[in-house]
Amino acid sequence: MRSISFLLLVLAFLTGCAGGKAFTQTGQASYYADKFNGRKTASGSVYRPGQRTAAHNTLPFGTVVRVTNPRNHRSVKVTITDRGPHVKGRIIDLSRKAAHKIGVDKAGVAPVQLKVVKKAR
Repeated sequence: MRSISFLLLVLAFLTGCAGGKAFTQTGQASYYADKFNGRKTASGSVYRPGQRTAAHNTLPFGTVVRVTNPRNHRSVKVTITDRGPHVKGRIIDLSRKAAHKIGVDKAGVAPVQLKVVKKAR
């Protein structure tokens, strides 16, 4: 009887530790203007357009996010290093390299889907 109770307790614990759903978000993406090259971000790192980085208003710095453009099904992984965008309706600002990889640079603003693939430490 004790072993059954113990197994049920372990099973309940493991079920609770399975974790919740990963963070996802859908909305509009834009990308950094060239004038921000070399400027410090909110995390203290320096923005470089050739890196795969992004700004998000709430995700912790260092979080890795997969950004997918549903219009062409292309995606890119970016690291959150800044805060923003500060424009209503937009959910992420991408570096020029990341925007180019998924085709956001041609439109300037495009719909995207975000999914956290690695939480910040």
